[in-house]
Amino acid sequence: MKIVIYAVVVMLVSMFSYAAGESAERVKNDAEGERVVVREIQSEPVIPDGKEEFTKVVERVLPTVVGIETVSGRRGGEVSLGSGVIVSEMGYVITNQHVVGESPYKINVTLSDGSVKEAELCWSDKSLDVAVVKFNGKVPSVAKMGEYSTVMVGEDVFAIGNPLSLQFERSVTKGIVSAKNRTISIDDGENRVYMEDLIQTDASINPGNSGGPLMNVKGEVIGINTIRVSSAEGMGFAVPVNICESVIKRLEETGEYETPYLGLYAYTSQTARYLKGDMPPFNGLYVISLDVNAPAYKSGIRYGDVITKINSTPVTGMLELRRELFKYGAEDTIFLTVIRSGKEREVKVDLESMGKEDKGGNQ
Repeated sequence: MKIVIYAVVVMLVSMFSYAAGESAERVKNDAEGERVVVREIQSEPVIPDGKEEFTKVVERVLPTVVGIETVSGRRGGEVSLGSGVIVSEMGYVITNQHVVGESPYKINVTLSDGSVKEAELCWSDKSLDVAVVKFNGKVPSVAKMGEYSTVMVGEDVFAIGNPLSLQFERSVTKGIVSAKNRTISIDDGENRVYMEDLIQTDASINPGNSGGPLMNVKGEVIGINTIRVSSAEGMGFAVPVNICESVIKRLEETGEYETPYLGLYAYTSQTARYLKGDMPPFNGLYVISLDVNAPAYKSGIRYGDVITKINSTPVTGMLELRRELFKYGAEDTIFLTVIRSGKEREVKVDLESMGKEDKGGNQ
């Protein structure tokens, strides 16, 4: 009986000391000198299911993340640090507008091999807080853009960036998608701006992470990390990356992109009903601001109109409106379907260029 107990004890110790794998036998004398055969498990510790795959995904996408140093000011005396992600073989990098500013004196991009490349600002949108810069030279790796419409609340995501400084470059934090279609209000110093259709995540986003990617477990970029709530734990937000797809495509084709301008701002049904209080639900965008010198007003769009479509594409959020609008050039013609006083009508709009001046959050 003692022999059996001894063998079981040794087996249990082995099981807790090693993961499952190949085994070997050895002969040992017990305390009373009797010979027993003990089977020992000998193998490398096994990484839990999914962990090894995740680490490989991270390893693959890390070279797509860059550090961005922006020198601004008339004499180049102000320096800011942020992150970005390479999305094109031609060296185009998506980041935040607040990382590079409106008229940077100099932009440096630090690649995964430690090399530093000078970059130029190709496009930015202050109301979206996104920008595109370009560097020349060898591109270490390119990130694939995911699709925002397939993002699910609760799915695993991870953020990569350079928190605090380049000393902690390419730090990875993991979390989940806490919510979609979030709206937050920020003061950009000149106007009160509502950022809509954001991805909320509890993956840690710290100063310096701005402009870095929020990725799904496939290693696809689904968002550009932009802001966190400092008064709460685990509340960060990212701009869906799909807003930049048409911009990147046009830049690759022509080397430049002029943002088309409608001259309006509109709320989603949820935001409009929250602010107005007595509105019934609707599908579309409620116009709350118009530039009287811009195409939308000139074409007959008025305050209180509900925009339901651009051409034949339904729109229910400003992200959808901008994503569809960015497919067109600054001198193209589009048709907006609007509802006014319960009646549907189609409005022809000749687009104009956004230009470089601030439009007060209007699109």
